[in-house]
Amino acid sequence: MNWELLADEVIKGKMLVENEALSILQCSDDDLLLLLHGAFTIRKHYYGKKVKLNMIMNTKSGLCPENCGYCSQSIVSKAPIEKFSMLDRESILKGAEKAHRLKVGTYCIVASGRGPSNKEIDHVSSAVSEIKDKFGLKICACLGILKPEQAKRLKEAGVDRYNHNLNTSKEHHPSITTTHTYENRINTIQAVKESGISPCSGVIIGMGESLYDVINMAFSLRELDADSIPVNFLHAIDGTPLEGTDDLNPMYCLKVLALFRFINPTKEIRISGGREVNLRTLQPLGLYAANSIFIGDYLTTPGQEGTADHKMLEDLGFEIDFDFEKAPI
Repeated sequence: MNWELLADEVIKGKMLVENEALSILQCSDDDLLLLLHGAFTIRKHYYGKKVKLNMIMNTKSGLCPENCGYCSQSIVSKAPIEKFSMLDRESILKGAEKAHRLKVGTYCIVASGRGPSNKEIDHVSSAVSEIKDKFGLKICACLGILKPEQAKRLKEAGVDRYNHNLNTSKEHHPSITTTHTYENRINTIQAVKESGISPCSGVIIGMGESLYDVINMAFSLRELDADSIPVNFLHAIDGTPLEGTDDLNPMYCLKVLALFRFINPTKEIRISGGREVNLRTLQPLGLYAANSIFIGDYLTTPGQEGTADHKMLEDLGFEIDFDFEKAPI
């Protein structure tokens, strides 16, 4: 396959067919740099050499009634994690101050649970208004399954983006969780879009899915028209049903990132959870396909130091996309 030629066709509007997508995931390791060059051709066309930075604030941990097999916060997890109810507004604001200092453009307010109560919506909305006034950050909320009226209230408060991942394919979904359906997730994304909030939805790779499942995820997110697509790589946590799962290697992870770029050429592709343990020393190469990363820690697993991420971008010759209203302190 001539990856550069395929990239040029994608830029001109071509949509990949299944066998082309499969050829990306089955690309020879010897040809991986050629594949990444093709992905970078698309990435550079739409985003240049800019990288968007995102940071998670875990505002409510554990206490979740869902049985998602990958999650240390689920009801079936035996992982020894810290559990706490919704943080106070001052703590959320302190996290926003740190994000601003690290030149983060999007601050992600995340809470565990099936979905937020109206009281939690009020609490988040109040914090969002103050964060906007003080720091000008873009705000992404990730609070679980939303009702349409809750989505509208978050929009009115100033939430720019809402994250609700598909996580896996429709076919593989029942193998990962049974307490909610794939359709529940689709409906939340649709409610977010209808409210005028930018939809963010992504996947977790490495949960026993097939290559065709991965391809279906990428095409499903294209059909949903998600503006931002976080690509997580499973960091299997002891005490969860997926404990001990270790199906990934750095080269395959890079092929997955290339696949998502070829299928969703104009979208923000974000290297997310598990990048440090799965991409390992090849982390920098991921940014030839992706144009966004999370910095700092994730929900219950540690990430790379923010200053190390800044150094990685500097060494690559990339620049931070200052996509927010007020300059960092």
